[in-house]
Amino acid sequence: MAGILQAIFLIIDVALNLYWYVIIASAIFSWLYAFNVINSNNQFVNQLGSFFYNATEPALRPIRRFLPNLGGIDISPIILLLIIIFIQAILNNPIKPFLYSLVV
Repeated sequence: MAGILQAIFLIIDVALNLYWYVIIASAIFSWLYAFNVINSNNQFVNQLGSFFYNATEPALRPIRRFLPNLGGIDISPIILLLIIIFIQAILNNPIKPFLYSLVV
């Protein structure tokens, strides 16, 4: 049973790491798009933008509801990254081996 729990924690940790990079890439993409560095008429750019929007917006929208309006500054990705760090800290807690012994 402890091995299954450890595998689940590992899968969640890997998924959070991958999502971390998607959030960072989405933020960089939005800056490039906003400052017209990339061609917004390109079909690949539009598909990439749609992917980043669809992948990050469901997690960012609830955070944006609670944040005050800061004008043109969006700090919701930073808050989401801090939440991911918090979840990973819980998953990688040194007390984890003690929890495995309780399950067995």
